[in-house]
Amino acid sequence: LESGFTEPHGLMIMRHGKICTEGWWAPYAPGLRHGLQSLSKTYSATAVGIACTEGLVKLEDRLIDIFPEESPTEPSENLKQLTVRDVLCMGCGMDTMPAPSREWIRDFLATPVVHEPGTTYMYNSVGSTMLCAIVRRVAGMSVHEYLTPRLYEKIGIDPENVGYMHYSSFSYGIGEGNLDMVLGYLATASGLIIDVRDNGGGSITNVETLVSRFITERTLAGSICHKDGPGHRDFSKPYDFYFEPAAAGRICWGKPVVVLCNRSTFSAANNFVSIMKYVPGVTIVGATTGGGSGMPFSSELPNGWGVRFSASPVRDPEGHLTEFGVEPSEGCAVDLDPVKALEGHDTMLDFAISKVLENC
Repeated sequence: LESGFTEPHGLMIMRHGKICTEGWWAPYAPGLRHGLQSLSKTYSATAVGIACTEGLVKLEDRLIDIFPEESPTEPSENLKQLTVRDVLCMGCGMDTMPAPSREWIRDFLATPVVHEPGTTYMYNSVGSTMLCAIVRRVAGMSVHEYLTPRLYEKIGIDPENVGYMHYSSFSYGIGEGNLDMVLGYLATASGLIIDVRDNGGGSITNVETLVSRFITERTLAGSICHKDGPGHRDFSKPYDFYFEPAAAGRICWGKPVVVLCNRSTFSAANNFVSIMKYVPGVTIVGATTGGGSGMPFSSELPNGWGVRFSASPVRDPEGHLTEFGVEPSEGCAVDLDPVKALEGHDTMLDFAISKVLENC
């Protein structure tokens, strides 16, 4: 173990439910939290094993038969041979993995299967995610729903293990170290809710800092126009702006995310919602935001009234104007039940939790 091929933290051997021996390498100790890399792969594979036991799928089943709509029109001979067993063994025959996208199943099946499946090994995280897609397809429910009665409840795992992060104003700076601490603490959660309801905005720099933890490559964040003349419609052509992923060594999040917003989500918070809406694995829940993403202009009218408006229209990554708000994801519009609210119950948060669990 100490030969250098890995960094051991601790060793525990159990037999018949009892610990035979255990030990720890300094500075690690039993009471410290440990980052568990790729832990979900174990549950994905277990879900497939249970599905096989229940007769829902066989190890010899071909992926093109399970996903006929997502498969290429003319699949290669190697793709035709790719089975559930090959995906479980990371013997997909691919040399690369597709980048994250909304059509990731289609992209996975379109990735060249260079080698005969089962003859080569490549660590394939997207392949492990495909195992969840297989279970969802054959069982007709999410892996979370499928495993809750069959595994989680039997071994004492709380099936509603959802992380929650509330950000009241983007005018408050976010420390990179603080984000590492928060995301590290929530690392065992099945998913994450980011609540930006009643967030009036603030600095776009803080938006970029937070978004960077949820993207893996340089990402189009939107486009912006600036006033370039005295006329009512004298604006520059839109120019794109991009966000970069967090620096190497920072803790990032790759599990399901729900962004919770309402009509009082304005300005930079509105911009945050418009960007996150197009990040893979993110769902927007709540009410249409309040808008006002652009740089604000403030002035005073002759009668003493103050006026403040966006002086630089901002569009989302698909070119939609965000100044009048960002709509929730399809089927995810929900308002707070005033009667339940008086009883101290947040129905919007309940819905957000259900969406996280649905996507696990």
